[in-house]
Amino acid sequence: MKILIAEDETELQKSIATYLERDGNVCEMASDYHEALYKIDLYEYDLLVLDINLITGSGLDILKLLKRNRSETPTIIISANNSLDDKLEGLDLGADDYLTKPFHLAELNSRIKAVLRRGKFGGNDRLEFHEISIDTRSRTAYVNEHALSLTRKEFDLLLFFVTNKGRVLSKEIIAEHLWGDHSDLADNFDFIYVHINNLRKKLTEAGAKYIKTAYGSGYKFVEA
Repeated sequence: MKILIAEDETELQKSIATYLERDGNVCEMASDYHEALYKIDLYEYDLLVLDINLITGSGLDILKLLKRNRSETPTIIISANNSLDDKLEGLDLGADDYLTKPFHLAELNSRIKAVLRRGKFGGNDRLEFHEISIDTRSRTAYVNEHALSLTRKEFDLLLFFVTNKGRVLSKEIIAEHLWGDHSDLADNFDFIYVHINNLRKKLTEAGAKYIKTAYGSGYKFVEA
C-alpha cells in the first residue's frame, strides 16, 4: 500500500517508514502542514498517518479539508496528546483510528492493516475478482486456486489493478504508486512496461486476461 506519513519528528517519521516498508508498503513523508497538504493534493494514497501537532499547522485542519473535499482516504491520527476531546474531534472529523504516542510500531502496523481491511478489502484479508484471489496477509495471489509466482512489485501491481478495476491508470500514476517519491528520478517508464508485461504474461498463462491497454492513456483492469 502507498502511505503518507505526516510527522514532524524526523526520527519517528523515519522509524515508521522503515518499519512499514519492511512489510511491503511504499511510504512517503511530510514534515510539516504545508508539505502534507501539497502531497495530499498532488498524489493519491491508500492511507494517511497524520500527526495532530505538525510544525506549521494542525493535522485536525487537514482532516477538516479532507472531509470538506469528501475524501475517502483512510486516516490514522498519531498524537502525544491523550486528550479525550482531541480524540473525539479527530474521529468525528472522519479519522479511522487514533493512536497516542509513544506507541509500538507493530501496533501501528496492525491498526493500518485493520483500517485497510475494513475499507479497501471489505473487512477481509482476501480479495476476490472472478477466478483471481489475493491474500493480502501472506502476499500471495491465486488463479483458480493455483498460486502465481510473482515478484514483490508484480504482486503490488496486481493488487493496485484489482482495487482500481475499471479505471484507466496512467504509467505515471502506476509508477508513483509503486515507487513513491523515487519515481521522479526515472528518465522514462520502460520499467513500468516490463513489470506490466511480465504480470500480464503470468495472468494470461493462468487463464486470467484482464489487463488491457488504453492506448495513449495507460492501462485498466477489466473483464474480458
